[in-house]
Amino acid sequence: MESQQAHRKNEHLSLATATYQRAHQHHYFDQVRLIHDALPEMAVKDVDHHVQLADNLRLEWPFYLEAMTGGSNQAAKINRILARLARKHHLAMATGSLSVALKEPATQASFTVVREENPDGIVIANLGADASLANAKAAIKILGANALELHLNAAQELVMPEGDRDFHWLDNIAKLVDQLDVPVIVKEVGFGMSKATIDRLHNAGAQLINVSGRGGTNFAMIEDRRNHELDLDDLANWGQTTPEALLEARGSKAAIIASGGIICPLDVIKAGALGAQAVGVAGYFLNVLIHDGAAALDEVLMEWQAEFPRLLTLLGCRNFGDLSKISFVLQGNLYSYAQQRHLI
Repeated sequence: MESQQAHRKNEHLSLATATYQRAHQHHYFDQVRLIHDALPEMAVKDVDHHVQLADNLRLEWPFYLEAMTGGSNQAAKINRILARLARKHHLAMATGSLSVALKEPATQASFTVVREENPDGIVIANLGADASLANAKAAIKILGANALELHLNAAQELVMPEGDRDFHWLDNIAKLVDQLDVPVIVKEVGFGMSKATIDRLHNAGAQLINVSGRGGTNFAMIEDRRNHELDLDDLANWGQTTPEALLEARGSKAAIIASGGIICPLDVIKAGALGAQAVGVAGYFLNVLIHDGAAALDEVLMEWQAEFPRLLTLLGCRNFGDLSKISFVLQGNLYSYAQQRHLI
């Protein structure tokens, strides 16, 4: 019989699927229009899709499988499929939080399957921002991880009936960034970041920041479905959208990663135009896998990799970094947000 924490991981998977349509009812990247280049003066074969996020963190593609799951038998099956597809398509992959693996060693196999299936790929471990140095090193060792994500999930924890209520994280983040031997990515879990937060993280030493905004998997909504004490449905629209968070990050000296509400290759391109240097995708890929199966997700990944260089060519961009130089137009609420926040 699985533990209570493993059961919670299964609940997260089930509720992420059940709430997918509501969480994705607004496609915020529609408010970003890119300016077409009728004279790109390049060929599709000229596109280089590699991304250098850090000295020792090079991605073959600028989009990757963002943190989804781990910690239960069901999660192990999903992670095995995802890892196989990551290996086939040369995509980086992040796991769900390894906190359960550190507390319950019997669950470690649901994570180590990722490295077993993809021995030479880029694998990113995941822990909360309050993780001890010893636990961070242990999580990295369990996966042979190339990087570690430290997730910021205050909104999620506050909705969880069993969640944390104390969020003194910044000093610990600075310590982990300084003392770990692999790159550290500090990421939100779907509520975005402000310029002030991004600056504080960078001042604390964070060089890789995932602004992960509203628009994709919504953990406040998921935890509210689990919460039988309070109705916190009013937090369903909490936080900044991913395009808003990317605008907040413009000008930062940190390498910015985007996730949250990415559902097509054009969203990846638009995120790059707004300043992202890599893009994580979780909810959309998980939804395809759960509803349509591994073969369908395999086909989706092939289509994304075929379309991506063609979109870059349409914009006259030879690599993902060139997107930061192209022109775009903001519409609707996003334009209003940018004006009021003095971001344009």
